[in-house]
Parts: sequence; structure tokens; C-alpha cells
Amino acid sequence: MDQSIFAQNKVFTTTLGGAILCLLYLTSIHNYLLFHSLVEIFSILVAWGIFIIAWNSRRFVTNNYLLMIGVAYLFIGFLDLLHTLSYKGMGVFTGYGANLPTQLWILARYVESISLLIAPLFLTRKVKATALLLGYLVTTVLLLMTIFYWNIFPTCYIEGTGLTTFKKLSEYVISFILVFSIIFIAKKRNAFDTTIYKLVVTSIIITIGSELAFTFYLSVYGISNFVGHFLKLVSFYLIYEAIIKTGFLKPYNLLFKDLKKTESNLRLERDHLQQALSEIKKISGLLPICASCKKIRDDKGYWNQIETYIRDRSEAEFTHGICPDCAKHFYQDHIKNEG
Repeated sequence: MDQSIFAQNKVFTTTLGGAILCLLYLTSIHNYLLFHSLVEIFSILVAWGIFIIAWNSRRFVTNNYLLMIGVAYLFIGFLDLLHTLSYKGMGVFTGYGANLPTQLWILARYVESISLLIAPLFLTRKVKATALLLGYLVTTVLLLMTIFYWNIFPTCYIEGTGLTTFKKLSEYVISFILVFSIIFIAKKRNAFDTTIYKLVVTSIIITIGSELAFTFYLSVYGISNFVGHFLKLVSFYLIYEAIIKTGFLKPYNLLFKDLKKTESNLRLERDHLQQALSEIKKISGLLPICASCKKIRDDKGYWNQIETYIRDRSEAEFTHGICPDCAKHFYQDHIKNEG
């Protein structure tokens, strides 16, 4: 029954996704600026949704990968918002042309790829959320100043000519960084839920395809630009499935992976304790002991020295000495001579 419902949901999701993609394609033919805005708005909402989940769950999660990604996507979403508002035809940033949105795009993708690359390092490291947030804020402000204030950010697009060498090389560099981020995540795959791991890796792979598509376009309204944004949409949808949807529907798979591990470790410790208690019980109850030599009879009928009996049934080790009463009894003359 559950498999049938799952199959129906999968068919429905696939059909709906296909319909949305077809509608977006038709939108791009009718009004490319509208298509671009819709795709970017979706990715911005996903990015900020990741931040909301990560930030509000930071007190419960010891794994800081989600926090790192969440804070990063807060600022990635902001850079994508500036990219959207500055796109050719929007009329928000006047006097900049098509170079500005291209610069902002490269800036956002560098922040995204580098964040995905270093995020696995935070799986086992503690980090202060406010310090991380402040660090990204300062970095983002300084990067934006290279474009809007100092004017030192390299040119990415020239009207009538197309993409610059810096823009194309940057897309390749970003793609290589994303490849290494996949490798680093693969080494830490045991820290992730299997489904989430697959979705995140697939999302990064599609992002690489998106970056490569952006190395070919001559016009910001061209087919290569369309393919790049189309793949970006799919990539962010997978991130949505991995983090936002899972965070709401299956929070234990996303937020409490470490808690599940801890619970498993506690079960193992419980089993060890129960085994230790069962061993202790072997030397509890009435023990047949010789009134003369103090040997103990085991459950097989053999008589053992008390030291041997206890050592075989516990972790205790024996060392020998002599008590004051026995010393007085056996060495009375020696003690008197010393006195």
C-alpha cells in the first residue's frame, strides 16, 4: 500500500515538474526577462529557506554542515537577488549594462562553490553561528565594494562582443571547485542520510552543467543562457528536496542525524552493560565455600581458590598482603622483638 502511494506521488511530482518546465520554456519564448526572473526568484526563495531551517535548528544540531550551508545560502540568495534586479531590461540599476549582472552572477557562484567545498570541514568542527554570519556579511560587503565602489572587479561581459576570458575561465574554475566539493562530500557520506547525500551530489553535478552552459552564450537572452538557467532551476529544486522538504517532512533524517547515531551508540553501551551485569550475576547469590581452606565450589563441582574463582568471573585482579590480625597471630614473636 505504501509503495503504491509512493509511486503515485512520484508520478504526480514528475508530471507536475514536467508541466512547470514546459510552461517556463514557453514563458522564455514569450518574455525571456520574465522567465529569468521566475527562475531566479525560485532559487532565491530556496536559498533563504535553507537558511531559515539551518538557523532555527542550530541549537539542536551538533553537525555544523547544515549551519554552514544555511548561512552561505543566505548571502548567495542576496547576491542572486542583486543579479536579478540588475539584469538587462529590469531598469533597476541604470548605467551599468549587461556587465553588472554577469559580474554578480560570477560573484555568487564563487561564494556558492567555495562554500560547498569547505562545508564538509564543519561536520566535525564547532563554529559559533554569529561569528559565521558576521564573517559572511563582511566578506559579501567587501566583494560588492569591488564592483560598486572600487570598480576593480574584472569585466565579465562586453556589449557586442560577449563574454570575456575572465568570465569563461571563472566558470571553469567554479566547475573544478564543485568537482572537488563532490569528492570531499563523498569522503564524509556516512554523516549524511543516503537520500539527502544523493540529492546534494546530483544538485552539484547539475550545477556544474549549468556553469559550463554559461561559457558559450553571446547574448544574455541567448539559448545557452536559457539552458544555464534551466539547469540552475533543476539544481535548486534538488536542494529544495534535500533540505527544505526533508526538513519539514522527515526532520530526523536531516536535523538529527547525529542524534540517531548517539542513540545507536547508547544501545551498544546498554548491551555492554547488560553483558557485564550478567557476568556479575555469576558470582552473586549463595556460594559454597570451604569452612577450612576457603575454596569455592563452582557450578561444575570443582573447588577453586577464591582468587581464581573471582578473577575468572570479573575484571578484578589480586595482589597479596597480610592483615594486622594475621600479622599478630603468625608473627607475634617478630613484632615483640621489634618493639
